[in-house]
Parts: sequence; C-alpha cells; structure tokens
Amino acid sequence: MSALRRFRAMDLFRFNSVNLDRFTETYDLSFYLSYLSQWPDLFTLAESADGRMMAYLMGKVEGEGADWHGHVTALTVAPECRRLGLARGLMSGLEDASEKTHDCYFVDLFVRPSNAAAVRLYEELGYIVYRQVLEYYIGDGVMPTENAYDMRKAMPRDTHRRSVVPLERPITVEELLGG
Repeated sequence: MSALRRFRAMDLFRFNSVNLDRFTETYDLSFYLSYLSQWPDLFTLAESADGRMMAYLMGKVEGEGADWHGHVTALTVAPECRRLGLARGLMSGLEDASEKTHDCYFVDLFVRPSNAAAVRLYEELGYIVYRQVLEYYIGDGVMPTENAYDMRKAMPRDTHRRSVVPLERPITVEELLGG
C-alpha cells in the first residue's frame, strides 16, 4: 500500500535510498528547494504505509505560447519498489496538473536511451521520441556520455498535436539552450 503526496523540505533528509540510482541525476540542495518553492504541486512522492519513501517526481512548467509545457526533471523509484505502478501514478499526477492547473500544450522529459525500462514505460504512457539531443548526458565515471531522448506527450490543449511531430534530425545541447 502506498500514498502519493506533495514532497516537503524535510523529505530531502530521507530520500537518499531512492535517489542513489545510476540513472538518477543528483542536484544540490538549492535546486531541490527551488522546485519546492516554485512548483510545489509538481514535486510529489510515493510513500509506504509505514512512512518509507518509495519514489518521487520533480516537475515544473516552462515555455511560452505553444511551447508552454510541463516538464519532468526527475523521476526515480527505489529499486525494491519497482514494478508496482508508482512511476505511472506519479506521471499521471504531473500530467493531470499540467493539463488542468497549468493548461499546458504538452509534457516532456529527457531520458537516456540506455534506460530501456524507462523508455518502455514512457512509450506505454503515450510519449514519443520527439528528438535526440546529442551528448546531453556527460560521463561521470559511472555512466558514459550519452545522447538523450526528448520524449513528449500532447495534452488536450494541443488539439492539432503539433507539439509531438518528431524532428527529423538530432540537435545539440547548444541548440536546445537556444544558442
């Protein structure tokens, strides 16, 4: 049995068991706190009946005009809690808030192509590979330098589904950042 709830600042002192995964990016404390203060409705966790953290999702909204979208910054599930539907539940919550609260055109996320289980999950949830971003993930001695899939799912506001027409060529990180 698990429950979903908003992430709280005190949860930062107990999320290492979930966060220490080779596919999970780890950020500094101020980064997590900025998400908590700016997008509290998009930073959620799954917790067991005895209060143990099982998974969390960090999200935000960004962009302008037809590029206004929800973004999954981090989604991770503790190894012993995988295959329980927690990631699906967390994604559903972010998609719901992106659609109903923030009126977004789409939701996007970046994922390593080598993270086959995550790619498969996102595809099952209706996400498509919109584009590849070359050398998005920089090698750190544990994980190699790797491209990223930028995966997207259109929200109902995008009636013509323009946000999910895949690009034909990969882009660089500089292009992604607008440079």
